[in-house]
Amino acid sequence: MIFTQEIIIISMLLTMFLFLLTGYPVAFTIAGVPFLFALFGQLIGIFDMSYVAALPNRIYGIMTNDLLISVPLFVFMGVMLQKSKIAEELLESMAILMSNVRSGLTISVTLVGALLAASTGIVGATVVTMGLLSLPTMLKKGYAPSLSTGTICAAGTLGQIIPPSIVLILLSDQISASYQQAQLELGNFSPESVSVTDLFVGALIPGICLVFLYILWQLINSYLNPKSIPIKKKVINKGEVFTIYKKVFKALLPPLILIIAVLGSILGGLATPTESAGVGAIGAILLAYLKKQLNFNVMKDVVQSTAKTTSMVFIILVGAALFSLVFRGYGGDEIVAHFLTNLSGGVVTSIIITMVAVFLLGFFLEVFEIIYVVVPIIGPAILMMGVDPLWFAIMIAINLQTSFLTPPFGFALFYLRGVAPKHVLTTQIYKGAIPFVLIQLLMLIILWFYPELATFLPKVIYN
Repeated sequence: MIFTQEIIIISMLLTMFLFLLTGYPVAFTIAGVPFLFALFGQLIGIFDMSYVAALPNRIYGIMTNDLLISVPLFVFMGVMLQKSKIAEELLESMAILMSNVRSGLTISVTLVGALLAASTGIVGATVVTMGLLSLPTMLKKGYAPSLSTGTICAAGTLGQIIPPSIVLILLSDQISASYQQAQLELGNFSPESVSVTDLFVGALIPGICLVFLYILWQLINSYLNPKSIPIKKKVINKGEVFTIYKKVFKALLPPLILIIAVLGSILGGLATPTESAGVGAIGAILLAYLKKQLNFNVMKDVVQSTAKTTSMVFIILVGAALFSLVFRGYGGDEIVAHFLTNLSGGVVTSIIITMVAVFLLGFFLEVFEIIYVVVPIIGPAILMMGVDPLWFAIMIAINLQTSFLTPPFGFALFYLRGVAPKHVLTTQIYKGAIPFVLIQLLMLIILWFYPELATFLPKVIYN
């Protein structure tokens, strides 16, 4: 027969990829293309439509998944914090505090980016916010455009790896499903799961390491390339010191309280991620109210933005469910497992190929598409080889973060290009991102040789 399962699967994936490159809506592409291939397969007698008939059960499973309820709540919290001008106050305060430190403003942007990542978890929103607030100031003070833009993009992408991250929430859902499927295939009919709490705890040390490496590079760069930073130092009188510290404390306290309330309740086992997301949403409303930024128009904008983002995530989820059913109906999971397990070099080669594929796909596909389309394909096959699911998930998360930064297609670069002044060249944005891409790759290599960075803390906390 001319149309074998392998040819059908490859044709389906290529067709999906071409439609995505044309800009056709993602959710309709990853649902519509597989459905058409399912109809074609039934027509020529090599596909069973009972797989597609299972879609309503998949949708019901999505609707009743308690973990996914946290997604709109965390999105709401992040958008509300944007409106409360917390980022603006943090940047101003940290800039004053670090004014006499070499490359102090870039370090301030990185630290604020980390705090915003732990508060919002939304990459695009953080990059745009930081770009609007800090880029004009950095350029005005004499920082090189490439250093300024690279720092902002890198700091903005920390929202993918530092919890509570929406990426980690969605990734945990798919890694857990892949791990359970892998264990069932191996004959374990009481499969374990990987919780979002495990991923949150596992991502803490790698996330902090990335922040440390960013700052270390900025300090090294200030000596290697002193022309990229201003040499003037602001003279601070002794009488101003108390006022500065008071302002910094006032700006830091509210988001820190919120971060501790949300993350602390999750890590301490006091609340589920969904319950903590509810606490975060209420806390964000209170902060906006205390800062006198809460009114009907603000609430309307926040709710509309939350609804748009949540709708986009969940419609992709439904489309990905149909894709996975058709892919499995054609025996795609068995084909991928057979391919990966028969590679020379075994599990090492399989993971390297997987990481390269995820990295390259990150140039063209949104992170949600990769999580819900790519991870279900490769996840079970990799995890059947005995790979630690927590370590594997953190590796994917950092890999996706790297692809967000990599020229010429990194999404973070596009976000910043949209709000950067016209005199800042696109090539300067690309140049500034390259050192941070190398740092991300270094972090992947470190995590490869020291997986305990991701697995140690969860084992200690949750035994």
